[in-house]
Amino acid sequence: MTLVDSHCHLDMLEDVDGALTRMRAAGVGGAVTIGVDLASSRWSVRTANARDRIWATVGLHPHDAKDFSSSLGAELEMLAADERVVGIGEAGLDYFYDHSPRDVQKAVFEWHAGLAHRSGKALVIHCRDAFPDVFEVLERPEAPLRTVFHCWSGGPAEAERALALGAVLSFSGTLTFKNAESLREAATLTPLDRMIVETDSPFLTPVPHRGKKNEPAYVRVVAEFLAAHKSVSLEDLISASTGTLRRVFGIP
Repeated sequence: MTLVDSHCHLDMLEDVDGALTRMRAAGVGGAVTIGVDLASSRWSVRTANARDRIWATVGLHPHDAKDFSSSLGAELEMLAADERVVGIGEAGLDYFYDHSPRDVQKAVFEWHAGLAHRSGKALVIHCRDAFPDVFEVLERPEAPLRTVFHCWSGGPAEAERALALGAVLSFSGTLTFKNAESLREAATLTPLDRMIVETDSPFLTPVPHRGKKNEPAYVRVVAEFLAAHKSVSLEDLISASTGTLRRVFGIP
């Protein structure tokens, strides 16, 4: 199995063609490009339909939850029906920045969870300083069957609860940061078949590439770091994480 970048923002890269060429040269066979608003969701669906081994998600980031409307929701639901769309989100709760009121964030996150449940697609979760409220939504009977915590930001206690709820944890370049011991503790207890890897390009560039813009090729750096941390071979890490990504996103 080849490595796949499970979460990146290709629309934010200056040179998409160059980034995808470098991605494949690094042995990364595909990527999931993420919708965070209507424009990026449309772009992601178009791009996934135009390029080989690229898939899309559609959604509204919690920072922009205040912009949600019935018409925006209707178009996101229409886009979600596309066969190249493998997930709903990036959606969730961000109580660190609070760019949208918390009650609005929660209502919009609940809407995304409902869409994921109805469509049968994975819910891609952004969670920052908001684990109790995110868990409360995921504990409901109507919660989606498949959930991914993008760019895992919690410690081992939060990881245990997320795993108990059946979630998959996605680890990014933050795992390589010097001050990320709690993330590494979470990775230690996460089974190989419950984790995937991502870049969140162009953000969160892993060590030793800090200072450069992140891009999908660097997901291999994350995978190498995670394999060493878990004391497994890179081949076993790639096989497990890619198998999990295929299962949670339903991609071939």
